[in-house]
Amino acid sequence: MPSINLRPKDFLRWAIFGGALFFLAQAVRRHWAEVAQIRIEGAGWGLLAIALLITLIAHLWTGWVWGWILGDLAQPVPALWATRTYLKTNIAKYLPGNVWHLYGRVVASQERGISLGAATLSVLLEPLLMAAAALMLGLVGIRQANWSVQALSLVIVLAGVHPRVLNPVLAVLRRLKGRGKKTADAAADLADSAPSSVPSSVASEAKPWQLKRYPLRPLLGELLFVALRGLGFVAIALALQPVAPAQWLPLISGFSFAWLLGLMIPGAPGGIGVFEATAIALLGNQLAPAILLSVVALYRLISTLAEAIGAALAWRELGVQRPH
Repeated sequence: MPSINLRPKDFLRWAIFGGALFFLAQAVRRHWAEVAQIRIEGAGWGLLAIALLITLIAHLWTGWVWGWILGDLAQPVPALWATRTYLKTNIAKYLPGNVWHLYGRVVASQERGISLGAATLSVLLEPLLMAAAALMLGLVGIRQANWSVQALSLVIVLAGVHPRVLNPVLAVLRRLKGRGKKTADAAADLADSAPSSVPSSVASEAKPWQLKRYPLRPLLGELLFVALRGLGFVAIALALQPVAPAQWLPLISGFSFAWLLGLMIPGAPGGIGVFEATAIALLGNQLAPAILLSVVALYRLISTLAEAIGAALAWRELGVQRPH
């Protein structure tokens, strides 16, 4: 019989996923009677449509921001190309492994002539900037017991993406990579004698890739992205019950931190389970349990639907532009 090798991180992933699902199942079991009594009226359906539109705009916007990240890495690309590529690859994050959307963007970037190093760094910087943005919003609305830990984490992330910190690290990695490729040096000697035979992909990979400036504009862009996602979450809550304006900021703050954990903690694809469990734990004093359970369930449905619509629009646009 073939042996199955499970690494420690696999056990951690399944433990987190299983724990989140158990917590959700218990919450649903306790409040199912109240959840079953919730009804959405005509105005509520309109608010759900608004939540879907806001979430779709958020995904369109963050694709644009990814193009800014590539520009800060000295790899400028058209904004529309970045947005379409982001949308058509984003739906792949629900595949097992939770990395295929990133892989798709790297492949698409290489096909456009962007170096492998710059493409890889862009998809690594993006979640870091998203995490910093979510931490910012998470810190302003809800005062939690671990507030100082979150603040320290934010400082570390913001410092880590500074060019004076990141570029020296990248230079060391490039040197280590170069030492392990003696055959590449031999190929470079041959290329000097016949420069016309060097493929463009090799030439592009030889270009230095590093941050040209502090990614302030992408950071502010990701801050708007997380804020839009939070507004979509609030719109869903408004569809089920009135929510006072004073509650909006705490809801967006708690949503941001729950969304961050769903993004960063290794669990189910797309953060399924982790986000829901965290949102219920953080926002239990903001909304009634039955309402909160319904909101997180509707949020997941609307979020996935928005990503599917975005991918469909991107593929359709690509199909229209493809020559006959």
